[in-house]
Amino acid sequence: MKPATTFDNAADEVTFVSGVVDQLDAGSNDPAKLLEALTHIRMLREQLTEWEPRLIDAARTAGVSWAQLAPALGVASRQAAERRYLRLNPNAVDPAMTGEQRVQAARDHRASERAVSAWARDNAADLRRLAGQVTALDGLDRPTQASVDRLHHALGDSDSAALLAPLAETGTRLSRKHPHLADQISAIENRTNQVREASKQRPGGRQSTDQTKQRGKR
Repeated sequence: MKPATTFDNAADEVTFVSGVVDQLDAGSNDPAKLLEALTHIRMLREQLTEWEPRLIDAARTAGVSWAQLAPALGVASRQAAERRYLRLNPNAVDPAMTGEQRVQAARDHRASERAVSAWARDNAADLRRLAGQVTALDGLDRPTQASVDRLHHALGDSDSAALLAPLAETGTRLSRKHPHLADQISAIENRTNQVREASKQRPGGRQSTDQTKQRGKR
């Protein structure tokens, strides 16, 4: 028996199960029908579990907030809505992760990005100075110039954290002709990676994703 793949098929599944339940009320207890109805319920549950995160993804892409999604998902808060989504949505990088591990991984990621953004703001002067040196370069090849143009655009952002990604992009292109600048950018990448790791392991903080996964295997 194949799982339902269209709304019409799903409706047929519900109609069949409803009919078997009605027969129960009438005193009919055919074991074969009962087993078939339970099989239909399992198939429906699997199909709904696949559909729900896809619909949430589409809603988020369309601009729907977690707070707006919460009542539709039957939960009380935006945090609970996001948690439900993370529990249902398979992790493309590591499909073996459980729902709880996906929730923890998302929390760890947000915490590390907040820590990096805070570090970038604290070091805004140095970042902008380095970005200014890079954007002042001339005689660059076309791909490198395109990266530098993106960095120049990021200089106009009031948040210095916006400089990190375009700096990293230009750093990989400057290593041959401008190694001194490339080394400075590499040092920034190393520092931000250290900040990310420290945010996962600071005393009293949350466990790292790897630690959570190990705990889940015990």
